[in-house]
Amino acid sequence: MSFSICSAQESELRYGDAVPPEVEEIYERGLQWLVRNQQPDGSWGGSSIGHGGVGNSGITGMCIMAFLASGEDPNFGKYRENIRSAVRHLIRGQDEKTGYLPGSMYHHGFAMLGLAEVYGVLDDELLWAGEPDANDQRTIGEALELAVGCAATSQKSNPWGAWRYSPQSTDADTSVSGAVLMGLLAARNAGINVPNEVIDKGLDYFEKMTTRQGSVGYSGIGGGGSRNLQAISGLVMAIGHRKDLAQYRGVMMQLTSSLETFENGYPFYFRYYMAQSLFQGDFEAWQKWNNITVKQLSALQRDDGSFQSSHGEAYGTAMSMLAMALNYRFLPIYER
Repeated sequence: MSFSICSAQESELRYGDAVPPEVEEIYERGLQWLVRNQQPDGSWGGSSIGHGGVGNSGITGMCIMAFLASGEDPNFGKYRENIRSAVRHLIRGQDEKTGYLPGSMYHHGFAMLGLAEVYGVLDDELLWAGEPDANDQRTIGEALELAVGCAATSQKSNPWGAWRYSPQSTDADTSVSGAVLMGLLAARNAGINVPNEVIDKGLDYFEKMTTRQGSVGYSGIGGGGSRNLQAISGLVMAIGHRKDLAQYRGVMMQLTSSLETFENGYPFYFRYYMAQSLFQGDFEAWQKWNNITVKQLSALQRDDGSFQSSHGEAYGTAMSMLAMALNYRFLPIYER
C-alpha cells in the first residue's frame, strides 16, 4: 500500500528511525543504575529541586518517566515492579486533603507529570495487588485529579496567575511555573479534567514574561533570563498551542541560532527542556542538537551508569535519559 510523503514524514516524527546504538547503551546503563539505587519505599534520593521544603517526589516522577520513555511496560515488563513501587510512593506521599506532592511546587509539577504519563498504561489493580493498604489507596486518576486541584488552588491565590516554590506563594517564576504547567498539560492530555482557565492563565504568564525578540524573564517583568528559560517558554507555548505568538517565534529563533551553545548553569535541566522545545518547534534543529548531546552525555556518563549533578545522581541520571528520550518517542507528552 502506498502512502504520501506527508504521511511518511509524520510517521517519522511520531515513531522515529532506529534508535542509535550509543543512545541504547547510555539508556540501558542508566536504567540499571536506577534499578540498583531505588530505595525500599520506591523513591530515589537526591537534593531537593529549588526551595520550599523536604521531599523528592519530583525526582521520583522523573525516574518513572525515564523507565516509560524507552517503552518499558509497567504491567508486564521486566522493570514493572520498579515503576509500580515508585508510583505507589508518590500516591502514598501525597497530601490526601490538598493534593500536594512534596516538597516544593517544582516537585509537585514533575511528580504530576510522571503520574500523567503512567496514567492509562498502568492497571490500578496490578499497582496495588498484594499491598496491605490497597483498599485505602487512591487510583492514579484520583491522585492526578487531586494534584491538578492543588495546582489550580495555588494559582488562584497567586496575583501572577502562576507558581513558585510553595503552594501558598504570592510571587512567581518561569522555572517553577514551567514545571507545574507541563504537569497540567500532560494531565489534560491524559484525559484528566483541567479547567481551561488554569491553562490559559499559566500560558498568559509566559506570554507576558517573554519578549518578541525571544528573551525570557525569571520573575517580575519579562526578558533578560537564561537559555534555560527560553527552552521552557518555547516548550509550554508549543504544547499549549500558542505557536502563532510573536514571542514563540522569537524564542525559537534564539534557540535554533546557536545550537552548540549550552547553558552552564543547571546543564541537566537545560538539556531536558532544550530537547523537547527543539523537537516541538524545529525537527531538523533537534536532530542536529541531539547528535551533539548524545556525544556529550556519552562522555559524561560514569562507569556505573549514573550522571553526577548538583542535585544528586538520581536527578542527573533521569534528566540525562529524558534528554535522549525523544529518540524513542513513547511518552504521550513527546508527541508533536
